[in-house]
Amino acid sequence: MLRATPEDFVVDEVPLYAPTGHGGHTFLRIEKRLRTTEEVARELARAAGVPPRDVGYAGRKDRNAVARQWFSVPELDPEAALALELRGARVLEAARHPHKLRTGHLRANRFELVLREVGPEAAEAAARRLEQIERTGFPNRFGAQRFGRGGGNPELGRALLRGERLRLERRAARFLLSALQAEVFNAALGLRRLPLDALEAGDVALVHASGGLFRVEDAAVEAPRALRFEVSATGPIFGERVLAPAGAPAERERAALAACGLDPEAPLRAPPGLRLPGARRALRARPEAARLELRDATLRLCVTLPPGCFVTVLVEELLGEPAREGAFGAGVGEAGAALAPGA
Repeated sequence: MLRATPEDFVVDEVPLYAPTGHGGHTFLRIEKRLRTTEEVARELARAAGVPPRDVGYAGRKDRNAVARQWFSVPELDPEAALALELRGARVLEAARHPHKLRTGHLRANRFELVLREVGPEAAEAAARRLEQIERTGFPNRFGAQRFGRGGGNPELGRALLRGERLRLERRAARFLLSALQAEVFNAALGLRRLPLDALEAGDVALVHASGGLFRVEDAAVEAPRALRFEVSATGPIFGERVLAPAGAPAERERAALAACGLDPEAPLRAPPGLRLPGARRALRARPEAARLELRDATLRLCVTLPPGCFVTVLVEELLGEPAREGAFGAGVGEAGAALAPGA
């Protein structure tokens, strides 16, 4: 069973950088429970007397969890921030910084999950699978929670691309478009039949150390780097500007767009007032500092994942069954942080 209480799911954001101690914004490290990131951001905006769009955060965190993450608020005194009384949340740290916290400005997420009703055989199989995943990675697909309850977010994203007017805040509209991008990425990943640690000619590969992208010309030449997890094949986060693959990978990505109700030959442009930057996302991810502990049919998983990775997907890969809808709420993992910008 996945999660009986919020304390069964703990996520701790690892920041990309520390606040400098000076500047016009205040970075707040907040622990929240049974609240969405957006709810906390709106409450911070009210407390500071600023529009909600001025409150920054690196990524959405799960509602049904104990989550510790960073926010930024302009012109808020750090001492006043520490004294804030928030519903279902508390300020742990506050310090000034020159600029707003942006989506993707995080290094990783640390998770501690409690999985109940797991037998010894399932735990042993999960441990063996984890050993393999640490060598070759696991599929970096977007989890079901990215698509909303009932999976309706991508359809709303399609409506936005068709020019339909939806009464939404800009941040919410961007999230719906990102859900459609995620659907296309998952479709492209599902069409790929090669092992995760393999490359083929035409792939756009990601260099993990630098975040750089390059198009694979000779797969045999690049194969050793892929086996060492130095580079990985990527999939599409469609948009207005992105380095495109060639050959068979390009055909699969066009097929994925078509399967998701988009014309692969038509230019993809954002609705007025929004941007739709293209990017590439690695097809695989590798956990760090992973540990499994079984005690009295309760399996505890401690793991650090790169930004944008969904720990629910890792759980599915370890236990061999999908996470039940509703077991994990929206916002586990931050898609934007795991994307290499288009070239």
